[in-house]
Amino acid sequence: MSYADYEMKIIQWGEKRQIVQNSTPEAQATKTQEELNELIEAIKSGDRAAMADAYGDILVTLVMGCACADLDLVECFKGAYEEIKDRKGYLGADGIFVKEV
Repeated sequence: MSYADYEMKIIQWGEKRQIVQNSTPEAQATKTQEELNELIEAIKSGDRAAMADAYGDILVTLVMGCACADLDLVECFKGAYEEIKDRKGYLGADGIFVKEV
């Protein structure tokens, strides 16, 4: 299945459980933060299975958040790419990209 197929299945799953209709973008962002915290713990402990689970859960919460806000996640992703594609900078010693101003 393609990403779009999974995204549609996740939205349908959320609609069947009344998440899309009754949740809010803020509630889904809070859930994303919870999943992000789980990801950080999995990374720190070196637990690859938990990392994979957390990355997947984060994607689900992002899809749900966009659905609640009537946004298309792929369009959001595209917009982010368009913003960064020509960005220049360097990778710091801490492994974080620092953009030139």
